[in-house]
Amino acid sequence: MDIVEVTAKSALVRSRIPGVEYVINPYTGCGHGCRYCYAVFMRQYSREHKNAAWGSFVEVKTNIADLLQSELARKRRTGAALLSSVCDPYQPAESRYQLTRGCIEALREHGWRVSILTRSPLVTRDIDLLKTCIEGSVGFSIPTDDDEVRKIVEPMSPPIAARIEALRQVHAAGIRTWVFIAPMLAMNPGRMAGQILPHIDHAMMDALNYRGQVASLFRQHGWEYALTNEYAAKTHGELARLLGTKARQA
Repeated sequence: MDIVEVTAKSALVRSRIPGVEYVINPYTGCGHGCRYCYAVFMRQYSREHKNAAWGSFVEVKTNIADLLQSELARKRRTGAALLSSVCDPYQPAESRYQLTRGCIEALREHGWRVSILTRSPLVTRDIDLLKTCIEGSVGFSIPTDDDEVRKIVEPMSPPIAARIEALRQVHAAGIRTWVFIAPMLAMNPGRMAGQILPHIDHAMMDALNYRGQVASLFRQHGWEYALTNEYAAKTHGELARLLGTKARQA
């Protein structure tokens, strides 16, 4: 893993994601190396890794928390921010750099609403902060209940069981929690719903939208059925039925 320290020019970025006002990405690149990741396009904005394999590098925006403090101080009104949209804010580099924690501290100080989306149990480190944020919420990306699938498609990401346990801890702390079942990989919908249902306020599902990136890998492991629209529709419907009122449209 090539980890490079860089200087960011901005922290808050206006979001094009429906329902999300601003996003903050403390890192360019991601150490989790998910094979289907849509964020590979971020290589074009990389300073040193334009042709590097996704998952092989992380650029650390060492000044982002201080930059965020100054940007928030100039805002005339408070808002809401998501950490993060094109990286995992709690990827392994966060253990050392603590940039996400610094950004949460700044958002809390200025009265901004904070939402997290991560795959990592490291988020439990910041329960103390998130409990005191305005409308703080934590979402976990859990695209399958099968850790054998995870090992192949998300080779450097935390195990599914560790995510479920972290979800439980965050929810037990009184923080709003949600799960993003996206992309819907090969899974057992009943087992997935049973694992997350006691620990969430809501869940969202979405199909595998970047199938070309993993088509050969899926066929190699006998998961070609999970590449079809029929699988996506059937799995979405079954999850929505099992999750009931906690199911939301992605």
